[in-house]
Amino acid sequence: MTTTSRTARIHLPAAVAIALATSASLFVGTTPAQAASDAVPTYEVKIDLTTAALDASHTPLAAVKSAFGITGSAQARSYTYYDTDAQALDAQGWSVRLRHKSGSSFEESYKKRFTVTDGDIDGALTTADAAGFDSSDTNYDAEVDWGYAKQTLSFSNEKSHSDSGYSGTAMPSSSTGLSWLVNEIPGKLQDWNTDNWGKTTLQTSRSHGPVTSQVREGAWEASDDAGIEVLPVAGVSGSGTEYVVELSFKADDYDDAATLHTDAIDVAESHGWLYHGDILKTGLILDRY
Repeated sequence: MTTTSRTARIHLPAAVAIALATSASLFVGTTPAQAASDAVPTYEVKIDLTTAALDASHTPLAAVKSAFGITGSAQARSYTYYDTDAQALDAQGWSVRLRHKSGSSFEESYKKRFTVTDGDIDGALTTADAAGFDSSDTNYDAEVDWGYAKQTLSFSNEKSHSDSGYSGTAMPSSSTGLSWLVNEIPGKLQDWNTDNWGKTTLQTSRSHGPVTSQVREGAWEASDDAGIEVLPVAGVSGSGTEYVVELSFKADDYDDAATLHTDAIDVAESHGWLYHGDILKTGLILDRY
């Protein structure tokens, strides 16, 4: 007797067959998700002047204000930075600041810095992108700080806190300010390096400051946001007072910032006001307070 073999067939329930077919179709013609592009920064030119730009009362000379379009009256602002004694946050490129301008709410600032090497801003932006700071994150504002010889890319997360009960530029106690900043810490800082590293580090930080500066504003060349800040800081020995004099000009694009940078240096140099170097106020305050 001849036996005819038959190929076995598996009969799936209709619902399962439909589910498998639908699942398979998801992989047909699917376009890979596009990575977010690098952030687009604005620019702030920061040029330091010597105390030759100040009069005997530590106020900018009339000639300085005229040369750089500074027309506004003095406005006080107080601020303090929070970090550990060993400056663990700063070592990772982070700074946490609480600032109070007269008549305004407190400003809470969380900033991550990236080094710009040999003017390679695109390279710094790519490095920042790899660390999660790209154009898709609207919680952070990207800015290039352009000093006399140094550029730094920064990403700032800004929050506010009511100044109810505080007059002028009065600051809260160190513990109160720290509690505000810990409670508002953004996710990127909270989990920098490892889970909760940033929050734990901030919780063990203390205030460095406060300091109170006088700022006058105006407009110059391409910048309608020009300013000159005079900041008194404790002397390096812990006694006496030194004065930091900083010109600043904000611009939306590189070309305007480059022109402002060149022209500000030229004008300051021609009058004998230029400080030939970069003073990082954050580092100065962390070191001296």
